[in-house]
Amino acid sequence: MNVLAIETSCDETSASIIVNGGKVESTVISSQTRIHAKFFGVVPELASRAHTENINLVISRVLSNSEITFDNFSKKIDAIAFTAGPGLAGALLVGAVAAKSLAIVYEKPLIPVNHLEGHIYSSFIENKLIDHPFLSLIISGGHTELILVKDFGKYKILGRTRDDAAGEAFDKAAKMLGLSYPGGGIVDERAEKGNPEAIRFTRPYLKGSWDFSFSGIKTALLNYLKMNPVKNERHLNDICASFRQAISETLCFKSFAAAKDLKLKRIVLGGGVSANYLIRKMFLKAGRENKIKVFMPPFIYCTDNAAMIGYTAYLKYAKCGLKYSDTQLVSNPSLNLEDWQYN
Repeated sequence: MNVLAIETSCDETSASIIVNGGKVESTVISSQTRIHAKFFGVVPELASRAHTENINLVISRVLSNSEITFDNFSKKIDAIAFTAGPGLAGALLVGAVAAKSLAIVYEKPLIPVNHLEGHIYSSFIENKLIDHPFLSLIISGGHTELILVKDFGKYKILGRTRDDAAGEAFDKAAKMLGLSYPGGGIVDERAEKGNPEAIRFTRPYLKGSWDFSFSGIKTALLNYLKMNPVKNERHLNDICASFRQAISETLCFKSFAAAKDLKLKRIVLGGGVSANYLIRKMFLKAGRENKIKVFMPPFIYCTDNAAMIGYTAYLKYAKCGLKYSDTQLVSNPSLNLEDWQYN
């Protein structure tokens, strides 16, 4: 079962080849960071245009890396997967059209994949033996979701952000501090040099709910900066460290509280913010202390990538068979996380 996967949900154009029951043969990711940096956020129209310009090159490159040509495509590829949503409407459409075009030409089945499912199963790519059930925490620029994964394709959403996502909070903090975009990485780097106890930012635990809210932390930072403008490099690093500490503690506290309440022994992280050094360290430490196993994807699979889409498509095939025909073109910017329909 060999799958060509395409991911274009936001600002990364990516393609991947998944072979031999889930092995990543090749992955190519083309980032649009430089395009959106001057706007300090993703501009949907520019993202769609960049996907249109990059999609053919990215697909051609990933095929070439796996020694696949358009002459032997039919023999080498069994199915085509693509991100069906959620995401930016125009960006999703570029990937969906590319996938459908190949499916029609080569008469291959299409497998639409929910972007959130890709993040859920991204840790499986190098940790094949993760048992169910488990708690999934998806943390990215657009999502902060706490999900009970009962089995492959069986979900219950426990909580989600009521306002800003964790990654969005980091980006907005970086903008307030005069740092570059995207903000998560630079705040993380600065924080490594600072004192996390220098400033006590609020921890929005929202007790009694598994939801998240990061707008309060953002406002707390804004109010602090009005009274205490950045003095020097050391002060800047301390602010980053304290801000990162507040978000990390909130994510860790709520995740482990939910896991213990539901008597779960496994927590699986996914999404771009799961690359944060402190979050990874904090979750691993809390996992050891609470005897809960913690799994997280390698850095390359934290960001949006087609490997996680292809791997999830393979799992859907293994459980459901190839139910999707080349007549389908499913693309939904507001796609919900739903259970797979098993045979």
